[in-house]
Amino acid sequence: MPDHHSTLRAQRRLETQRTIQAHAVRLFTERGYDATTVTDVAEAAGVSPMTVYRHFPTKEDLVLLEQHSRLVAERIAASPAAQPLVRRIGRALVDSAATMTGGGGGGGKNLTANERFLLAQLRLMISTPALRAKHLDSQYALQQAIVDALGSDAAQGETAFRARAAAGACLGAMHTALVRWAEDEGRTDLPDLIAKALAAAFGDDVIGTGPEA
Repeated sequence: MPDHHSTLRAQRRLETQRTIQAHAVRLFTERGYDATTVTDVAEAAGVSPMTVYRHFPTKEDLVLLEQHSRLVAERIAASPAAQPLVRRIGRALVDSAATMTGGGGGGGKNLTANERFLLAQLRLMISTPALRAKHLDSQYALQQAIVDALGSDAAQGETAFRARAAAGACLGAMHTALVRWAEDEGRTDLPDLIAKALAAAFGDDVIGTGPEA
């Protein structure tokens, strides 16, 4: 069981990360990604460049959605193993999107603070070539995190191949929904948009709707 001091250190670390990333995304949006340096971000956040690099090893990492992989993996690991692969993965993608957007459940003009921040991140990733390349790397990492979260049954052989294929297909549908959401300026509900993209790819009952799902 973690002691009080280690818990406080973890909380302070998370707060520092959030502060640095918030200033980074703001500056990248206002000035442009290429025109903003890590030193600019550090000065705005009130920390040293070394502190920025301690939390974010590369400039691109300041924009990426690291929290997403953890949320998706946790939900997949907690899902019933008897469910179809695509349902387990798809449901986790929809649920994690609801968590990241603050569960506002509607999009529209009154975006939550989480939705505004996510929208700014997505715009940067779509419009910046260096970030698009890094995003592709992060998708491979998320695909592996999904396979790992599915458990030992998906770790090798033909089963692992099917798990990777299912994860890749679901991530492709989610990417389409994310781009559409950014193009719509966040006016649509993101979890619902991801569910629709998954349904278009796999059928209307892909993530299930009732309690038994």
